[in-house]
Amino acid sequence: MAFAERLAAAWYAGHPALLLLRPLEALYRRVVVRKRADYLAGSKPAYRAPVPVIVVGNITVGGTGKTPMILWLIEHCRARGLRVGVVSRGYGATPPRLPWRVRAGQAASEAGDEPLMIVERSGVPLMIDPDRARAVQALLAEEPLDLILSDDGLQHYRLARDLELVLIDAARGLGNRRCLPAGPLREPLERLDAVDACLLNGGAADSAQGFAFNLQPAALVNLASGERRPLDSLPPGQAVHAVAGIGNPQRFFATLEALHWRPVPHAFADHAAYGPEDLRFTPALPLLMTEKDAVKCRAFAAADWWYLAVDGLPSPAFVAWFDAQLARLLPR
Repeated sequence: MAFAERLAAAWYAGHPALLLLRPLEALYRRVVVRKRADYLAGSKPAYRAPVPVIVVGNITVGGTGKTPMILWLIEHCRARGLRVGVVSRGYGATPPRLPWRVRAGQAASEAGDEPLMIVERSGVPLMIDPDRARAVQALLAEEPLDLILSDDGLQHYRLARDLELVLIDAARGLGNRRCLPAGPLREPLERLDAVDACLLNGGAADSAQGFAFNLQPAALVNLASGERRPLDSLPPGQAVHAVAGIGNPQRFFATLEALHWRPVPHAFADHAAYGPEDLRFTPALPLLMTEKDAVKCRAFAAADWWYLAVDGLPSPAFVAWFDAQLARLLPR
């Protein structure tokens, strides 16, 4: 197990060695709290877009389901007649220049795996740049938009925002509730008191901690042909090689088990780059992966490689709350 994996396991399971990291945690907390305070006070300038900006982020390191939430927001807003754009840091992307407009068919290495997945699924206008304020300006220069969604960026205060949505993994929670490097928090726990809404990915029901949000498996999609099949096309008990290069691979493996398949797990680092030799497994079995991984593997996919398409499903109470926020931000 790599050091980063051991450290993450300690954050959630506990380990006495984490006490040694408390001085670094104290320093980290001071830096991030001061940074936010400077922007709130106006001593550091923040770019205010001419259209509302909604940030979808997290307070913990690792995957919490932000991308499915972004995809749900895109479709929900479009159904209400809104022109939506997305900005993203583009983690791991190496575009020819920045800002960079992501388009379907680009290489994942150029566009970033998550931005490319969002564009190929939805066709949304999307711009990547670590400077998200600059990405917003570039996107608005190209597209007439009513609303901007920021994929991640809760801690990117140079971009002013009108709404902050935070995703939390309901199963993992907030670990030991300490900040980096002694815990998984990017900002102190009190930061959640200032956000507009929390969504618990995998939550059974709405609660005082946040709205329920769940991922609903929808279909199996073939990487090579694009064929879409119902979930029951693989029988219960089917053994499969399961590939996940996401922030929390165990969530994907657990989903396959809940669908009554028998996954042979192959966990990779988040945003891992793949080659054909990385995915040669024995025995010969169908291979299932996440949609985020699939955008990096289509060029060399075998005939029995599939990704599991999932849809984000927020609770009805969140939908009603969000529609009220849209009415406030975009009065007709």
